[in-house]
Amino acid sequence: MESSKIIESSPIQTNHIFWQEPELSEVQIDTYFHLTERIVLEVGNLLREGYYRNKEIGRKSGRELVTSADIASERLIRSRIESAFPDHKILSEELGNTQAIDVENLWVVDPLDGTNNFAHSFPFFSVSIAFVHKGSIVLGVVYDPLRQEIFSSTRTGKSYMNGEKLSVSAIDDISQAIIATGFPYDLAPETENNLDNFINVSYAAQGIRRAGSAALDLCYVAAGRLDGFWELKLKPWDMAAGALIAKNAGGIVTDFDKTQWLLSSDRIVTANSAIHKSLIEIIQ
Repeated sequence: MESSKIIESSPIQTNHIFWQEPELSEVQIDTYFHLTERIVLEVGNLLREGYYRNKEIGRKSGRELVTSADIASERLIRSRIESAFPDHKILSEELGNTQAIDVENLWVVDPLDGTNNFAHSFPFFSVSIAFVHKGSIVLGVVYDPLRQEIFSSTRTGKSYMNGEKLSVSAIDDISQAIIATGFPYDLAPETENNLDNFINVSYAAQGIRRAGSAALDLCYVAAGRLDGFWELKLKPWDMAAGALIAKNAGGIVTDFDKTQWLLSSDRIVTANSAIHKSLIEIIQ
């Protein structure tokens, strides 16, 4: 999917339909949520088994890899969603059946976020699923199969990790903060490659981490393990579930220009309310 950056000069928008409570009952939301949890746990078993076996690795382009686990994971997710809700649309990395984000019922799926890590046996990757109803995000679930940590949130609730409520960190000075980021696959030929931001944030923060799974980075901000995260040239499936989890844990989630992050954004900045402004000012 070709995503586009939202360009606006207005203050942070908190009333956009994407962040409004969905037009669904609690029973309906619970139905979608429990299905999603079951799916990510099942897919997690598949990914965990694949991680310890010889991996079939292909190349999409340049630095971007794809493994047989990506495809198997997405097929499993797709089969479970289509079996339960055959009229719903799926926006996903490998086998997506829609290129639109303005449909009534949309599942946003990353079957393996951190493919390069997985392919190189670097133990930091996840499966991420979000559900959007009539333009309003309903839920987000991110699962780390190796640590067996399941991060989750619904639009009407808080954020949790294995049932424990999450909260962003209380760090109020970016010089004491650990900030995460990532880099686009087309690093070399592009001028907008995040390297300038990386250098500038490095000077300002206590430290920077680049672990390779945007979904988990967002969840780590929600859990207070990281104090902030920014990245550009991402896709909706990289961010949708993690953005909701970070937001409902108390994080500020925006685009680079301080406007509210939306599903159509291709970049994201999230941090606690004390350091978000400082982080934005540096990367601007």
